[in-house]
Amino acid sequence: MENFFRMNMTAQQINAISNLGLAHIGDGVFELLCRSWLCATGNVRVDVLHKETVKLVKAPSQAKFADILHPHLTEEELAYYRRGKNAHVHAVPKGATPAEYAKATGLECLFGALYLSGQTDRLNELFHIIIGL
Repeated sequence: MENFFRMNMTAQQINAISNLGLAHIGDGVFELLCRSWLCATGNVRVDVLHKETVKLVKAPSQAKFADILHPHLTEEELAYYRRGKNAHVHAVPKGATPAEYAKATGLECLFGALYLSGQTDRLNELFHIIIGL
């Protein structure tokens, strides 16, 4: 039985997934990291958890996080980031500029690729950089 909490896809398998497919899984991974961090910091009221999660996962915030991470990324990680950043999206959410949304999609694509390749320690390291821990 495959363990979907511990993925271990090859680079070839990951590269076969579309840019927006990687961003789709990366969006979920990033949100789970944010939710986990917020719960671990002692915020237990659900209304507070939800508001704080939304602040962290919205495109303008993710764009800022992408800028923070950029100097810490390897060449391979930068390639995944650029893949997502250059993806052709058909709509930009209200409250985000096209540039912010592109950076957010790049961040999500990177997180998706790292998750699918089983690099959870690296994901955690990058998340700590974002959160400033």
